[in-house]
Amino acid sequence: MNYTTQMDAARKGIVTREMELVSKKEQMEIPELLRLMAEGKVIIPANKLHTCIEPNAIGSMLKTKINVNLGTSRDCVDLNKELEKVNDAVKMGAEAIMDLSSFGKTQEFRRKLTHECPAIIGTVPIYDAVVYYHKPLKEITSREWLDIVKMHAEDGVDFMTIHCGINKNTADRFKDNKRLTNIVSRGGSIIFAWMEMTGNENPYFEHYDEILDICQQYDITLSLGDACRPGCIADASDISQIEELITLGELTRRAWEKNVQVMIEGPGHMPLDQIEANMRIQKTICKGAPFYVLGPLVTDIAPGYDHITAAIGGAIAAAYGAAFLCYVTPAEHLRLPDVDDVKEGIIASKIAAHAADIAKGVKGASDWDYAMSTARKKLDWEKMFELSIDPEKARRYRASAKPEKEDTCSMCGNFCAVKNMNRILDGEIVSIYDE
Repeated sequence: MNYTTQMDAARKGIVTREMELVSKKEQMEIPELLRLMAEGKVIIPANKLHTCIEPNAIGSMLKTKINVNLGTSRDCVDLNKELEKVNDAVKMGAEAIMDLSSFGKTQEFRRKLTHECPAIIGTVPIYDAVVYYHKPLKEITSREWLDIVKMHAEDGVDFMTIHCGINKNTADRFKDNKRLTNIVSRGGSIIFAWMEMTGNENPYFEHYDEILDICQQYDITLSLGDACRPGCIADASDISQIEELITLGELTRRAWEKNVQVMIEGPGHMPLDQIEANMRIQKTICKGAPFYVLGPLVTDIAPGYDHITAAIGGAIAAAYGAAFLCYVTPAEHLRLPDVDDVKEGIIASKIAAHAADIAKGVKGASDWDYAMSTARKKLDWEKMFELSIDPEKARRYRASAKPEKEDTCSMCGNFCAVKNMNRILDGEIVSIYDE
């Protein structure tokens, strides 16, 4: 190949297979796609070793994509159950799967994903280092942290969350400006604890150029981790969050200088009235690099319903420029999600993403809604089921309360406004109680 990464190819005017497929999916002309990729505003995460991938692009002007977090933990280590979740997520249209495994045969699971799964695959190497070395955190060396990054690259993952924005300066600022919920990022808390115990600089920050070289070699997208994302609405938009974002902006520029694709991770928990401003600040500081947000969750009081709090925030965030939504399930803050939790989280995120795409005028986004409205007007139930974001649930709900007449539902019956308007406009007589 005459290029190193998708960004390098775009800057050289080379049209890759991945670009051709994305161009068709997004209904975007190749020259425009090349321009946006060359500027870093659109990315196509696709490790050269992940040969079964069905590529997708991420950028604020494209269809909003969703990511599904999965993986084993010490208390739930069933690989088959996690693979079932993966397969369900892909069937339901998730563009990316992020393996957050923190226990068990992590490399076996990761390699199975990159050899069999067509979705974009992401990982967090800092979790796996703790599993792989199986020794006290303080004893892991800077070299060992970096070696796991190389391992994940060789295993074929398409993007990696690297917590390189929290350095000694950020850590000192965090300690000087107390938070209600401290650091809630798992990776952020691990690297903060390691720096505190060893007195060393964050190796991901100190040896960032080496990480960029790995990413360039395998064409891995860097997902610059938000170690200081707010864990409650009281901590939103504080000094620690914004200072880390400024550092991520500088690291983005350095990545682009080596043709490495980048996206920026964002909050977290955040009140509704702060979301727009945060999206605009990120796009300014990071020069339009795609923004990847967890939620944001717009209230802290809904355990068991955080797929809803996240969908509300996600729709607003994406409407104002976020490109990639990390799903949140009803199990957030409570347990590892089961198969049903995963489904509910995906549906909520897909609704948020689609609502945002309509709001920002993504080409073709509202066509789906127009088709559904047309089916509703015609009382074409089969077509409505076919067009539903969750056809199985739509069918089950209607079947659970069969109406007396097939052209209505059990809520309105003969009072159905759609049925009666169709009839009266066709010149028929409407006599609700006599039917």
